[in-house]
Amino acid sequence: MVDLSIQLAPAHKRGLLLANPVMTASGTFGYGIEYSELVDIKKLGAIVCKGTTLKPRKGNPQPRLVEKAWGILNSVGLENVGVEAVIKDKAPIWAKWQVPVIVNIAGETIDEYAEVAARLDGVAGVSGIEVNISCPNIASGGMEFSTNPESAAEVTAAVRAVSSLPVIVKLSPNVTDIGEIALAVSKAGADAITLINTVRGMAIDINESRPSLGNFVGGFSGPAIKPIALYMVYKVAGIVDIPIIGCGGISCADDALEFLMAGASAVQVGTANLTNPQATLDVLEGIKQFMKRENLKNMETIVGKARS
Repeated sequence: MVDLSIQLAPAHKRGLLLANPVMTASGTFGYGIEYSELVDIKKLGAIVCKGTTLKPRKGNPQPRLVEKAWGILNSVGLENVGVEAVIKDKAPIWAKWQVPVIVNIAGETIDEYAEVAARLDGVAGVSGIEVNISCPNIASGGMEFSTNPESAAEVTAAVRAVSSLPVIVKLSPNVTDIGEIALAVSKAGADAITLINTVRGMAIDINESRPSLGNFVGGFSGPAIKPIALYMVYKVAGIVDIPIIGCGGISCADDALEFLMAGASAVQVGTANLTNPQATLDVLEGIKQFMKRENLKNMETIVGKARS
């Protein structure tokens, strides 16, 4: 029998034990509730809900999505109901599920991150926090928190100080040295790291002679970014000693297995959910079949296998 369970927060007193390594990526699975009638969500390792901020946000102007053969550009702009609505309306539903739900949080100042994290602490149905640091730091003139080790560490430490939940930090690929930033958030108290967020990009509508997105610039995701994400997972796995969650272009089991062998302990399926609601379960089944075929008994026999 194959044991697919994985511990995502081994240093945390409560831990974050997943039945399997397949998770959903923030922003592509709503609050999980929307997919619950389409997908047998109890089979998933974990659900990461869409980005949550202190106050409700309307998001960026339309159009927000540009679909291409090589992936999707999105500029949703963190449209969400706000943390209080999440606590009041979403968490009571999550509390009835067996699958862990991790809340992705965002903010424009360190105080905002800390406030959102503090409000989620102790809420039934919330099993962990994923900190999206690819947000503009208004106090520093709009520079993203993810762009330098000091600001990334400050956000991580602020969330860690107010939360008893496992803290995962989601890093941006739009940096000069991903290893330096990963090490900084690890030292600041992160229990795990998600690699990677979307790659900054844009598209031009040649018929209208203008940017295709209402906000001009967006986040690029989908199959084309997989090699970038895989490289960053491989690099960071050799630098930090906390679990890594691989994310970026995963649409099938083979993709997921590459990330696991590169050193990720778990994976997140993102853009693939938008075209195939069953993508996560297809990935999970493929991992199971591979491990049975190769006579691999547990996740320890596969995580980092390509590094030896």
